[in-house]
Amino acid sequence: MEFAISEETQELIEMVREFVEKEVAPYAQEMDAENHMRDGLVEKADEMGLLNVIVPEELGGPGLDSLAVAAIYEELGKGCAGVATSLAANSLATLPVLIAGTDEQKQMYCDVLNNGGMAAFALTEPGAGSDAGSVSTRAEHNKEAGTYTLNGSKMFITNAGQAEIFLVFANTRKTGGIRGLTAFIVPKGTPGFKVGKKENKMGIRPSNTCELILQDVVIPESYRVGREGEGFRIAMNTLDSARPFVGSVSVGIAQAALDCAVKYAKERRQFGQPIASFQMVQSMIADMAIKVETARLLVQKCCWMRDQGIPFAKEAAMAKCYASDVAMQVTTDAVQVMGGYGYTKDYPVEKMMRDAKIMQIYEGTNQIQRLVIANKILY
Repeated sequence: MEFAISEETQELIEMVREFVEKEVAPYAQEMDAENHMRDGLVEKADEMGLLNVIVPEELGGPGLDSLAVAAIYEELGKGCAGVATSLAANSLATLPVLIAGTDEQKQMYCDVLNNGGMAAFALTEPGAGSDAGSVSTRAEHNKEAGTYTLNGSKMFITNAGQAEIFLVFANTRKTGGIRGLTAFIVPKGTPGFKVGKKENKMGIRPSNTCELILQDVVIPESYRVGREGEGFRIAMNTLDSARPFVGSVSVGIAQAALDCAVKYAKERRQFGQPIASFQMVQSMIADMAIKVETARLLVQKCCWMRDQGIPFAKEAAMAKCYASDVAMQVTTDAVQVMGGYGYTKDYPVEKMMRDAKIMQIYEGTNQIQRLVIANKILY
C-alpha cells in the first residue's frame, strides 16, 4: 500500500499551497463576512488548474489520481473551506458524467471545466435530502420530439449561481421512487431554468449556495446521462467517489485549526509561562494531532483503493464520516485552547468551527454514513 505521490504532483501541491497562502487564506475572513467569494478568485483558480482536477488526461484534464486530488483539496481546506467546497463541487458534478456518460457527453461536460467554467450537482430538494427516492422533480419524455421536459425545484445547490453546466436528477416515473430517478445535463441559460434564492449559511459562506427552479425546461434526449431509472445508481456511485474528497477538505480544516492552536499556545502566557507548558493543553494538542493524522490516513487509504479499482464504498463512508467528525472536534478544541480569543472573529478558528459543521451534513449526513458502514459490515 503506497500513499506516496510523484515528484511532479508534489510540485503541483506546493504550488497550490502557495496559491492558498497568497490568494485564499488572507481573504478568508473577509469572504466569510461578505458571504461571497472574492472577485477574480475563480479565474485565478482556473489559471492554477484547480477547476478540472478530476478530468482525465484523454478529455483534456490533468489526469490526476485520487490521492493527488485529495491532497489538493486538503490544501484548499486549510485556507478556506468555502472556497474548497466550490472547487470540489466541480468534481462532484462531473463524476456522474464520467461514470455513466457517453463519449460525447464526457467531452462536452469536461470542456466546460477545461475552459474555466463551474459546474453544479443538483440532487437535493425541499422534500428530498437523505431520501433520494423522494425526488419530485419530474422529467416527461416526448419520444416523437426526442426531448425531455423538466419541472420542479432544487435547493442547497453548491455553485448554482455561477455554474455554466448542471447535472440534474429528476424522476421519469409518475409514481416516483428510486426506480425512476434519472440524471440529465442542463446547460445554463436553458429556457425555464432559473437560479432562485441564495442561502445565508452558518459556514462555508464564500461558497455560492442557491435554489434552482425548473419550469418546462426542454432538453434533448442526448442530454440524459445513462438509462432512465439509472439515476440512483449513478448518484450513489458518484457520492462514493466524492466522499473521500469531503474527508480531505475536513482534514484541511482540522489541520489549520490545530496549527492555530499550537501557535497560540506557544505565544499565550499565563501564570508566568506559555500555556503550551501546561499538561492539560499538551494533552489536548496531542489528541488533536492524533485525530488529524488518523483522518488523513483513512482518506488516503480510501483514495488508494479507488485508484487501484478495489471496492471502496465502506471506506468512503468511513473517511467522510470520521474526518468530518474530527474536523468538528478539533476546531471545537482549538477554540477551547484559545479561550475567549478563540471565540472572537479576530482569530480564524471560530470560522473553521462553523465551516466544519457542514462537513458532517452534506454529501450524506454522518448518520447515513454509519448506516452505510453497518450495512457493508453486516450484510
